[in-house]
Amino acid sequence: MRLSVPGPRSLAGQLFAMQAVLIAVVVAGYALFSYVSDRSQAEEAATRQARAVARSVADSPSVLAATRTADPSAELQPYALKVMRDTEVDFITIMDPRGIRWTHPDPDQIGQTFQGHTEKALRGQTFTETYTGTLGPSVRAVTPIQDGPRVVGLVSAGIRVEEITQRVQDQLTALLGVAAGALALGAIGTYVINARLRRHTHGMNAAELSRMHDYHQAALHAVREGLLMLDGQYRVALINDGGRELLGVAGDVVGRSVAALGLPAPLTGALLASEPRVDEVHLTASRVLVINTSPVSGGERRGTVVTLRDVTELQSLMGELDSERGFTQALRSQAHEAANRLHTVVSLIELGRAEEAVEFATAELELAQALTDQVVAAVSEPVLAALLLGKTAQANERGVELMVSEDSSLDDGLLPESLPARDLVTILGNLIDNAVDAAQGSVRARVTVAAYTRTSEDTPELVLRVSDTGPGVDPEHAEAVFQRGFSTKPAGPGGRGLGLALVRQTSQRHGGSLTVAGADGGGAEFEVRLPLREPETVAGGVPSGAPAARGAGGDA
Repeated sequence: MRLSVPGPRSLAGQLFAMQAVLIAVVVAGYALFSYVSDRSQAEEAATRQARAVARSVADSPSVLAATRTADPSAELQPYALKVMRDTEVDFITIMDPRGIRWTHPDPDQIGQTFQGHTEKALRGQTFTETYTGTLGPSVRAVTPIQDGPRVVGLVSAGIRVEEITQRVQDQLTALLGVAAGALALGAIGTYVINARLRRHTHGMNAAELSRMHDYHQAALHAVREGLLMLDGQYRVALINDGGRELLGVAGDVVGRSVAALGLPAPLTGALLASEPRVDEVHLTASRVLVINTSPVSGGERRGTVVTLRDVTELQSLMGELDSERGFTQALRSQAHEAANRLHTVVSLIELGRAEEAVEFATAELELAQALTDQVVAAVSEPVLAALLLGKTAQANERGVELMVSEDSSLDDGLLPESLPARDLVTILGNLIDNAVDAAQGSVRARVTVAAYTRTSEDTPELVLRVSDTGPGVDPEHAEAVFQRGFSTKPAGPGGRGLGLALVRQTSQRHGGSLTVAGADGGGAEFEVRLPLREPETVAGGVPSGAPAARGAGGDA
């Protein structure tokens, strides 16, 4: 029949047993160490005490005077007994140079020969030794009594080893009592702590907790959304694969401060904020992210949980949708204007003024055709041409003249596949919208657009330039206007400060640059340069040397 000793199955029980054994081992080890150490210290203290008493007796003038009398014992024996009681030593033996005792705790031993070594003392030295004499083993000191250079007697003072052992045992007994109390308190504290641990772990053992951790890790990294957990000092406590990808961080970032991750300043500020953030849009080098933050608190700030969603594609589609809405509004406006003109022509005919009706209709047709011919002649790339025609109608409706500069020249099929039409709509559409906003209400409100290709340092590049007659860009805001959320205009329902940030992000993603300067006739001039071949080195979506400045009086 096999007997098995049941062991603690829960993690709390295992921790309790381990801690109880650990406390017992520590206490036993400390007791042993203390016993050895205290015994050594006790022997050393006894040696120092015996040496000091022996030297004091030997240096006493009354002792030296007694050695010169005919019966030294008569004076020295009472003196030695008194000193023994006062100094708590076990014996003081005063003897002549031959070792014949003058004093001893046992009067019967007076006149007998001293048991021990005296050679060094006879040479004028004081020494200590452990020796077994008439009182048993003792730690003793032997020192000479000198009359000038001559040794006229010897003094030996000692403490029995048995007495030293008793002192150590008394200390050890007190130590064991304290250790037993500490063990009892430790056991009680361990039991209380582990009782709480059992409640927190719901009675699960180590294997179950390990399995739960594996499930947690698998679920954490399977989630496509980014998850970031920060501790109370805003250091990364946990980040899943989606979070690494969306933030563009690599390597071991756990334990690093959020400020040291190299993220854009607005995004870093949102992560460091103490208040919750809900569905905030932020830009990285190549992505548009929506972040939500929620502080973890329980009487004190413990950290922050951050979720990240990638809405880059959604933002691009919304940009295209906005452009389509602009085209629709432009067509509606043109249809309204065409209806007005048609009514004018019909009315002229009804009034019998056919020639004037033909002249009016021909002039309107020539004007519309001239605008189309101007745009198509300058920019035959179909997407940009359609965008410019739609934006022209929109601008005219708002009282702003949109012109295509004479130096514009962009043939169809010139743009590579790496530069999709969607990104061109994002760049040029946002720049024109901001320029129209800035120019509206100014004298001779006008927006001028230039689009052409050129070769710079043996690299062909596309240049898109948009200038306006608005108030221009304050030089102090030349950098700030490129940050998401910055705007010189009141915020609308959807917020402001995203347009130019998207332009810069898209430009940098293709290895290009975005700059702002003052226009010749006042206002602001934005220029985007995009290489027509893939950049060789782009770090984090931003090519080396790409400027970070941006500004406009538009929807920054």
